[in-house]
Amino acid sequence: MEREDLRVLFERVATGNLSVDDAVVQVSTSSFVDLGYAKPDFQRGIRTGVSEVIYGAGKTSAQIVGIASSLIGAGQRHVLVTRVETSKAMECMQHMEGDATFAGLEVRHHEDARMLTIGGTPRCDGCGIVVVACAGTSDLYCAEEAAITARMMGSEVYRMYDVGVAGIHRLLAHVDVLQKASVIVAVAGMEGALASVIGGLCACPVIACPTSVGYGASLGGISALLAMLNSCSSGTSVVNIDNGFGAGYQAALIDHVRPARTDRELSDEEDTSPSV
Repeated sequence: MEREDLRVLFERVATGNLSVDDAVVQVSTSSFVDLGYAKPDFQRGIRTGVSEVIYGAGKTSAQIVGIASSLIGAGQRHVLVTRVETSKAMECMQHMEGDATFAGLEVRHHEDARMLTIGGTPRCDGCGIVVVACAGTSDLYCAEEAAITARMMGSEVYRMYDVGVAGIHRLLAHVDVLQKASVIVAVAGMEGALASVIGGLCACPVIACPTSVGYGASLGGISALLAMLNSCSSGTSVVNIDNGFGAGYQAALIDHVRPARTDRELSDEEDTSPSV
């Protein structure tokens, strides 16, 4: 069950179309199932607003399909699987062809991002636009992981690729889009300077994502990571090396934060705060 389903359930109770006892039965179903090799969490969407995502690395194709099948069977509409190489993705899709659980569902392998999406993409219901800016073509694997993650969480995503600081005019050509974003994910390897430049151009939060792309002294992304952690651009936060998923996830959360109520709205309400 997802948070949206829970809202519909409560609305049905409020309108008298569902009894309280029946609602209790639906909500109190097991929060997880023990598959032996995994315990899929069926109520994560209710608790956190985002349903469980499957981390594919280290799992067999049969295990991935088994977990996805249990999530869909429990009512999860969209399933995202990360870190799935092409050969394993093909095996997963073959398993799904003979499973009635996946009948009629769109299953897509995103090769660059090493991801599987099941059930298509949800409608965009964020507050603005998530911009994913990628320094170089070699960083695309990480940028696409961020972009697809944010899109699967209901954010509208604008991709801005090959805009690294070595040719900064390519980035400056998109300043109008950057300044309209609700949050920006800056993906870069090498010296990791892209995040600092973007942070100095925009008013929104910037999530810096270092990649392991670079020559010897880049130390597998550590140089980019340290540069981003030491950025002088205020409002820049940093995720781990190659963690496009974490960057896209955080960006979507920010994009779904609703605007705060105005002072006028607050003053019109009765003060219910406890007296000291």
